[in-house]
Amino acid sequence: MDVRQYIDSTYLKTPAMAGVTIKDNNEVVKSLVRDAVINGYKLVMVRPETVTFVKELLSVERSKVLIGTVVDFPEGEGTLFKKLEEARECIEWGADELDFVIDYKAYKRGDIEKVKTDVIECTRLGLDHKKVVKWIIEVAALSDKEIISITVLIKNIVLTYFSEPDYFNVFVKSSTGFYKTEKGLPNGATIHSIKLMLENSFPLPVKAAGGIRNYNEAVQMIRLGVKRIGTSLANQIIAGEQVSGEY
Repeated sequence: MDVRQYIDSTYLKTPAMAGVTIKDNNEVVKSLVRDAVINGYKLVMVRPETVTFVKELLSVERSKVLIGTVVDFPEGEGTLFKKLEEARECIEWGADELDFVIDYKAYKRGDIEKVKTDVIECTRLGLDHKKVVKWIIEVAALSDKEIISITVLIKNIVLTYFSEPDYFNVFVKSSTGFYKTEKGLPNGATIHSIKLMLENSFPLPVKAAGGIRNYNEAVQMIRLGVKRIGTSLANQIIAGEQVSGEY
């Protein structure tokens, strides 16, 4: 199976996180873009402050690789105003897809209206600008019951407030890749969590992010029904290597 068009090749570390200079960090981003162009990946997923830089690189290559970025990342606790402001900036800078972190902490404490309003307004902004929108629910922070209920909430909002052609442009996404778990538990997509999402998201598509470390795992996720795979290990996956990594 050719998995390349399912891959969102991802680099979301800041220079401080990576322990490198801004210049060296940009070199990592350059490499990410070059590999995506050469291998024909669907998209490169980068930090908002890198979107303009990536757009220039892809323009030089005359490439059809898309640009994705994250909004209110990685905690998702920002106000609606903050989420919308960040998203508008990303749109202006040239992002094709917006991966919003849902306020899963608000959801867990029962503030459903806050979460619902965020999803409605941010999804509307993205779709109004012809962007694909993804909602990161952070499965490692949720119980099975919460994974199901938050997935159903997103689905029902989209079915209620948006039209059928929009359904395929609003994803439910598993993970940021930055959530800190205890005792070495997975912080990203697992077969179990993805099955729960898929069983409750239809007709919305699902993106599996985090924890997919080889070609066979990628194929397994795709055969389950995911439409995108977020990974910082894209080259190793398509080469059939067994690798480790946080995302």
